[in-house]
Amino acid sequence: MQANAIYDNLRQVQRRISTGRRGTFAPIIGVLALFVVWQVVTLLRLYPEFIIPPPSAVFDKFIIVLRDGRLWLHTSTTVSQMLMGLGVGVMAGVALGYGMAKSRILEDVLSPVVLVFQSTPVVAYAPLLVIWFGNGSTSKIVTSALIVFFPMLMNTIVSIRSVPLEQRELMRSFGATARDLFLKLEVPASLPVLLSGLKVSATLAVIGAVVGEFVSANAGLGFLIKLARDQFDTPLVWVAIFTLALIARVMYGLVALLERRLLKAQRRASSVTTK
Repeated sequence: MQANAIYDNLRQVQRRISTGRRGTFAPIIGVLALFVVWQVVTLLRLYPEFIIPPPSAVFDKFIIVLRDGRLWLHTSTTVSQMLMGLGVGVMAGVALGYGMAKSRILEDVLSPVVLVFQSTPVVAYAPLLVIWFGNGSTSKIVTSALIVFFPMLMNTIVSIRSVPLEQRELMRSFGATARDLFLKLEVPASLPVLLSGLKVSATLAVIGAVVGEFVSANAGLGFLIKLARDQFDTPLVWVAIFTLALIARVMYGLVALLERRLLKAQRRASSVTTK
């Protein structure tokens, strides 16, 4: 029996290692397969190079714009506007979502307005934001904040209302104040749902910033894509697209890392409390 237990433990360790390897190398294999297909399509000349350039042309263009500073200029512009829009959208969504979760009257008043803005594509009212807030970074920040706002609003409402009523009543019976309920019950209970919404919002913020740059801008990756399109510089378009994809992936990864750290700390604190 002891030998069987040891064998089972070894099998579990091997399974974890193999799973970790698959999780590590699977995305890399997928990206490599995409580049192989891309290279095959260009070698077969199924499309002209100005439509689908070879990967080598895109890489050469990447080196050129990296060396002359254009890529850093436009990337830093988009990232700064995206981060500010993400911050504004998250704070506004969480604050208003908390108020709507606690007040049915506030929800009945604001829900139609929120639904109208959400059901309308951000591209439709992005020109209005440029007219209202000008051609500078403010209109891009507002566009990014608006596209982030709704996911955070809905996640906040769902997370706050999912807190069991029995737990609220139990804490009140022990003399807990509204501040105690918020910090010790509502925040820990809503944290997983809020962090899930933040992961989605972190990627949507990139879209919002780029949409604003498409409409009117003199810098940013959206402006660079528009400029490269007008000049029929397809490799430059792909460089900007890959840079945007990398930014979105990094943002998602950072929020996912934050989620793991916070939830692990929360579980550790709860286990200590129960002991």
